[in-house]
Amino acid sequence: MATITAADVNKLRQVTGAGMMDCKKALVEAEGDFDKAIQNLREKGQKVAANRSDRESSEGAAVSFVNADKTKGAIITLNCETDFVGKNEAFVALAKDLVERAINFSSKEELLASDFNGITVAEKLIEQTGVIGEKIEIGGFEILEGAFVGSYVHVNKIAALTAISAPIANGDVLTKDISMQVASMGADTLSYKDFDPAFVESELAARIAVIEKDNEEAKRLGKTLKNVPKYISFSQLTPEVLKQAEEDAKAELKAEGKPEQIWDKIIPGKVQRFISDNTTLDQEKALLDQNFIKDDSKKVGDYVKGFNVEITGFKRVTLG
Repeated sequence: MATITAADVNKLRQVTGAGMMDCKKALVEAEGDFDKAIQNLREKGQKVAANRSDRESSEGAAVSFVNADKTKGAIITLNCETDFVGKNEAFVALAKDLVERAINFSSKEELLASDFNGITVAEKLIEQTGVIGEKIEIGGFEILEGAFVGSYVHVNKIAALTAISAPIANGDVLTKDISMQVASMGADTLSYKDFDPAFVESELAARIAVIEKDNEEAKRLGKTLKNVPKYISFSQLTPEVLKQAEEDAKAELKAEGKPEQIWDKIIPGKVQRFISDNTTLDQEKALLDQNFIKDDSKKVGDYVKGFNVEITGFKRVTLG
């Protein structure tokens, strides 16, 4: 039987990422045959992967990578079964290796079929399933290109990319801030102007139905009822609606006995409150119309205007 040296074990570890004891055992079983030891570890991975195919893999690591000239970025999640594995240095290192490879492809399927040191990425994940003993798979996958791209990762759980219309000196600051906004708040589109009117109406109807059902229960229990909205997007706030909101504010101030000479100072704030209360869809799903997380006194769109560029795209991936 061939002598198994520490150098042999370390070499196998470098190739497969397996632990020292697993590598030594594989070499012993293969009687020192390096290629056979690799094959044995991969076959073990295939068996473990088959046995754990129905397991939930909602933990792991979200990672990002942006190329050197800041014109293209990639984000992925490498999923596993437990938070313990998701925080493992070797696991996170594999995720970062994969996201750097991902930037060269347009889909997760292309990445999985690509070469990883003589095997495919898909085969590498199966191999690592055997090494770690948990189901491992690529979950989220997004690519974003633009004149200038930046990223943000929140504690390896959520990753986001943002592209702007031109490279600027403080582009890193802007794209990181907006990526942080996207990671934190999520968004489906840039502006409320992108919403289809039919979508807005269906969303409003659905929200009213939920609130009315909740109010039935609240009324039965003697609790405070929720307000039923008439609008949920600025796209519904026509000039006539806003004019009526102003008239309602005047009537309210008159009923309260407020001096008419101070109305002009109070009414704009009341109208703005009306707008805020009736644009919940925009705040949830339209990036530029959200309150900026670093300064909720302004909208994201107002913050971006200060940089004299436009947001041209954004992407987000999250575990779970």
